[in-house]
Amino acid sequence: MWISEVFESVQGEGRYLGVPSGFIRTSGCNLRCWFCDTPYTSWQPEGTERSIESLIEEISEYRADHMVLTGGEPLLVPDLIPLSQALKDRGAVITVETAGTVFRPVVADLMSISPKLTNSIPKDSNWEARHDQRRHRPDVIRQLTTEYDYQLKFVIDRPEDLNEVDAYLDEFPQLLPEKVYLMPQGVEPEVIGPKMDWLNSAAQQRGWNVTPRLHIELFGNTRGT
Repeated sequence: MWISEVFESVQGEGRYLGVPSGFIRTSGCNLRCWFCDTPYTSWQPEGTERSIESLIEEISEYRADHMVLTGGEPLLVPDLIPLSQALKDRGAVITVETAGTVFRPVVADLMSISPKLTNSIPKDSNWEARHDQRRHRPDVIRQLTTEYDYQLKFVIDRPEDLNEVDAYLDEFPQLLPEKVYLMPQGVEPEVIGPKMDWLNSAAQQRGWNVTPRLHIELFGNTRGT
């Protein structure tokens, strides 16, 4: 499978914020969010062909028992099924990070879904129509949230994005508000910080959560962190 990076760090977002974790990042994505913070897995994908055996050997040196399968879009990769099973056989707690546009029957303790709102659509790009057509797959969201424990992380850029989150969740009344996280768009602390106050207020009113981007606070927007 095509892998862009493998590293050990801490989970920077969501339910397991701050938990020491190993990360396996696949390369390749079916979307092109304009604010993508890993363009080396989407707009300009790069990576190395790796076997499951070599990945397991590398992460065997890690102290963390949490493993995050991320991308790009990791659920595009057929070999994620045997890889996730091999990680579970080693006793790992597995999080899969996905945009929720593809289903694959992987092994996961937490399906971390980041649905893409209209604020993600790239402008002045030949990807604009394709991205918009692909970004919302209600059937996939229903299957992922039925078959797995889940969290929903919405990237919020402006206050008006919150209306779209309200409408999105109205489409899926079975989703639990306590599993919803708002996350500020941005890769610099000075951009993220000012958004946290109004995000916290909006989330409190609705029974949602807000997640900072701890890895950016700790390490900046750098690879392998």
